[in-house]
Amino acid sequence: MKQNMKPAYFSALSILGQHDEAMDVSQEAFIRAYNYFDKYDRNKKFFTWYYKILKNLCLNRIRDTKNKRESDLESFSNLLSIESAEETYINEELKNKVSEALLDLKPEEREILILREFENFSYKDIAELLNIPEGSVMSKLFYTRKKLSKKLTSKM
Repeated sequence: MKQNMKPAYFSALSILGQHDEAMDVSQEAFIRAYNYFDKYDRNKKFFTWYYKILKNLCLNRIRDTKNKRESDLESFSNLLSIESAEETYINEELKNKVSEALLDLKPEEREILILREFENFSYKDIAELLNIPEGSVMSKLFYTRKKLSKKLTSKM
């Protein structure tokens, strides 16, 4: 469980876009995984099985709140933090613009982008996690990157 806590949180954050919601849902998903562990197919990766539980809970949370989004730019800023003690105003502005642009994406677009770019999952792993063909992962990433680039260009 310990090795999956961080990826679980960031996966939930990529879908929900809010720190508190991501914490709640990732913890709830671990509880559900524990309760249904007897249904886990040990021939598959645990995170793949767990991710499906997590994703469904995230989508339920979105549905239940009727897509009410309150942006938590600080959470995405943490994802994008620059490890220099001398962060400048320009770097902060850039992080805020990237965070805003990420939050402007649809949850499924953010999800696939975060899995690839921030969590470094392979195309194959993303395809397995999302239960879509590997070619679809590449295609969706291409169009999501293009959309993100357009949003960033308009914010600059």
